[in-house]
Amino acid sequence: MKLLDPLFRGSACQAVFSDAATVQGMLDFEAALARAEAAVGVIPPAAVPAIEAACRAERLDLDGIAADAARAGNLAIPLVKHLTARVKADDAAAARFVHWGATSQDAIDSGFVLQLKQALLAVEADLDRLIAALARRVAEHRHTVMVGRTWMQHALPTTFGLKLAGTLDALLRQRERLAELKPRVLAVQFGGAAGTLASLGDTGLAVAQRLAEELELTLPATPWHGQRDRIAEVAAWFGSLTGVLGKLARDVSLLMQTDVAEVFEPAGAGRGGSSTMPHKRNPVSSAIVLSAAVRVPALVGTVFSAMVQEHERGLGGWHAEWEALPELIGLSAGALAVSAELVEGMEVRADTMRANLDKTGGLIMAEAVTMALGEPLGRLEAHKLIEAKCREASEQGRHLKAVLAEDERVLAHLSLTDLDRLLDPLNAVGVADAFIQRVLERAGDH
Repeated sequence: MKLLDPLFRGSACQAVFSDAATVQGMLDFEAALARAEAAVGVIPPAAVPAIEAACRAERLDLDGIAADAARAGNLAIPLVKHLTARVKADDAAAARFVHWGATSQDAIDSGFVLQLKQALLAVEADLDRLIAALARRVAEHRHTVMVGRTWMQHALPTTFGLKLAGTLDALLRQRERLAELKPRVLAVQFGGAAGTLASLGDTGLAVAQRLAEELELTLPATPWHGQRDRIAEVAAWFGSLTGVLGKLARDVSLLMQTDVAEVFEPAGAGRGGSSTMPHKRNPVSSAIVLSAAVRVPALVGTVFSAMVQEHERGLGGWHAEWEALPELIGLSAGALAVSAELVEGMEVRADTMRANLDKTGGLIMAEAVTMALGEPLGRLEAHKLIEAKCREASEQGRHLKAVLAEDERVLAHLSLTDLDRLLDPLNAVGVADAFIQRVLERAGDH
C-alpha cells in the first residue's frame, strides 16, 4: 500500500527498492558483466556499448517483464529477454553476447546486493544521526535524576542520561556489527548455471574478478547460490536494530503517558492529535517504531527459514527472500529515521521526573536505608524491618522518614541527618555517571 509508505517506510531506503531500482540493479550487473568479459577477451569489445546503452530501466517495459515473470518463475529470465531485444534493435551482433555465461540467480542476487549497498549507505547516515543525537541528550541529562522502574513499578533512582546511554551503547554495537558484516555481505554472485562457470572455461575466475571490480563488490571464495548466510546476516542485523529502536520507543511511550508525563515526543501542527479529542498528544513516532518492531521479527524468520535450500539453486526459499528482505529493510530503516527525529526533538520534563521520585513518600529509597542498617543488624533482619516500615508508611499514607523516625531500632543506628541523606534520591544513583562517561567516550572514539 503506497498510501502507507510515508508513514512506515519514510526513509531514503524506500526508493532503493522500487520496481525501477530492482530492475536497474540487475541491469547494472549485466552491463558490468559485458565490460568484464570484454576486458578478459571473452566477448568482443565492440559489443559493450550497445549492451551498456540498453541497460537502463527506463528503456525496458517493466510491466511486460512483470507479466512474463509470472510464467518464467523469476524476473531475470524475462529481463534478459527484453534486454536482448532492446540491444538487438540497436546492434544485432552485440545482442548475441547479452548475459553471456551467467544465470538468472547471478543477475538477481548481484542486483540485490547492489541495492543493498545503496540502502546501507542511507542507513549508516541515519544511524550516525541518531547516535549523535543520543550522545547530545545523554550529556545533557547525565545528572537528571528520575525513577528507575522494574516490572513497571518504581525500583530505585537512576538518571535519564543513563537510560539513554543504554540505547546509545547498543547502537554503537550495531554500528560495529554493520562495519564488520559489509565486506562479507556485499559480495558479487557469479557462478553460472550450476555454480561452476563451466560455460566460460578457463576464463571464469578472471571474469569473476573483473566483474567484482566493476561493481565494487567483494569476490567471494565460491559462488553462494545455495548458501544464504550473507542474506540471513543482513536480516539479523536489521532485526536486532529494530529491536533496539523498539525498546527506545516503548520507554518513550510509557514515559509519555499522562500519569507519568516525564518525556514527550516532538510537538508540531497536526502531529499526534486525535480526530475527536483536541487535548490528545499521542506518541505517533513510537507507534511507527513499535509497529516495525512487531512486523520485522517475522520477516527475519522468513529469511532464516529460506536458508534451507535445495542443492545448487533453491526452490521457493530463494523466492521467499525477494519480497521479505526489501520489506524488512524498509520497515527497519523507516523506524530508524523516525527514531532520529524523535530523539532530536524530544521534550524532557526534569521537574516532573523529580516530582515522580517523591510520589511514594520516600519508599523508593528503602533499599538505601536497608543497606545502612545491614551491617549493624544483618542484611536479612534489616530487610524485614524496613519492609515492615514501608508497609506501615503505605497503609497510613505517611512519608517513610516519619515512620522510621519513630522506631527505636532505626534511631539506635541512624540519626535524622542520616535518614535525610539516605532518603535523598540524588545520593542514590551509584556509578551511573561513570557508566555514562564510558559510553560517551566510546561514541566520541567513532
